[in-house]
Amino acid sequence: MDGLGEVPARTTAGCEDCLREGSTWVQLRACLGCGHVGCCDSSPRQHAYRHAHAAGGHPVARSLGPGADWAWCYVDEVFLRPA
Repeated sequence: MDGLGEVPARTTAGCEDCLREGSTWVQLRACLGCGHVGCCDSSPRQHAYRHAHAAGGHPVARSLGPGADWAWCYVDEVFLRPA
């Protein structure tokens, strides 16, 4: 845990949805509500965005990029950093 108070990201080799669909991703995001790992908005399928906006979705995800210490709120469109 890096101070963002999140649910640990699921162990995966990449975006869970891209792996299932056979598509590609640019960067990964982990949902702070359930640990789902999805691809970022720069990725072709934008699975993290889709997860956040799904019915019953979870709106906050953290970056899984190397050295990243931030999260993103898809509802308020703001970056979140640990105190």
